[in-house]
Amino acid sequence: MRSDVDGVVTKLIILSSRRVMPGELLSMIYSLKKDLIVKETCFGAEVSGKKGDVEQVVREVRSLDPYGIFVKERGFLPGDPRRCRATRGGARPGFHQIELEAERLPLIAKALSEYDMGALGVRREEVGALGVGRFKEIIEDTLKDMKM
Repeated sequence: MRSDVDGVVTKLIILSSRRVMPGELLSMIYSLKKDLIVKETCFGAEVSGKKGDVEQVVREVRSLDPYGIFVKERGFLPGDPRRCRATRGGARPGFHQIELEAERLPLIAKALSEYDMGALGVRREEVGALGVGRFKEIIEDTLKDMKM
């Protein structure tokens, strides 16, 4: 777990829920009355504080929708000059990664839900290695088609 010398950790709480709205998320966090720094983001919230407090908030919040609320540890502490956009300008470097991940969260949520309900995965046939002879045939057929 990433933390600074004071034991402060920062977690991103990312919503991909049809049941929980961002306002509800923040209300829930504030209602727990922990000594935290909470920042609303376009993906949910960023929560910084003592490890125990942050972990408790994460458990409580995830109980609202276990398949639609995801948590990610922030890689660098707020204000870290290597990553802070106040000194670098532009979007925070990790923003685009979070954006990409958030697009895929509905699929992950569905898969987690189906797994917990006992759905079996699709079984795929084992395909053997492509033989040298068959590979040569494919090349020859392709070259014939190109000559036409």
